[in-house]
Amino acid sequence: MKSNIILIGMPGSGKSTCGVLAAKALLKNFFDTDLLLQNLENCRLQELIDKRGTDYFEKAEENAILSLDISGTVIATGGSVVYSDRAMRRLRETGKVIYLHLDYETMEKRISNITTRGVVLRNCRTLREMYNERLPLYKKYADETIICDNSTVEETVEKIIEVTRGQ
Repeated sequence: MKSNIILIGMPGSGKSTCGVLAAKALLKNFFDTDLLLQNLENCRLQELIDKRGTDYFEKAEENAILSLDISGTVIATGGSVVYSDRAMRRLRETGKVIYLHLDYETMEKRISNITTRGVVLRNCRTLREMYNERLPLYKKYADETIICDNSTVEETVEKIIEVTRGQ
């Protein structure tokens, strides 16, 4: 049964913040895959990237997603989950994937803590290159897209509720 709501998007798009509030409003559980990964690896995301590298991080993230067996849940994913086709196929099997879209300028304003946040920048890419690389992947996997640039958290949550009615 496809009862989950999966939130994907750039760092700073509000996946975790909006996910918690949407879960409450929709009477669903909430699950953050970044927290699962930190728990499984016993360290913060940035520490994992710094110590083990982005390839290891991406594989660990994929394995964490593949280990999930949950339903009736709003799932906030890490922004780099779209690098794994296997993980995204698994998530899509369990529910509706909603892409919380930000334009580059909005994302840049929202994430001031890029060096400590646990953002995967492949091959020492810039934030702009990461954005350009991920954008088509988010679009590829999204069942629905919500534009979040000029929305408050509450407005974004309302949009999530709207596109998931009856789920």
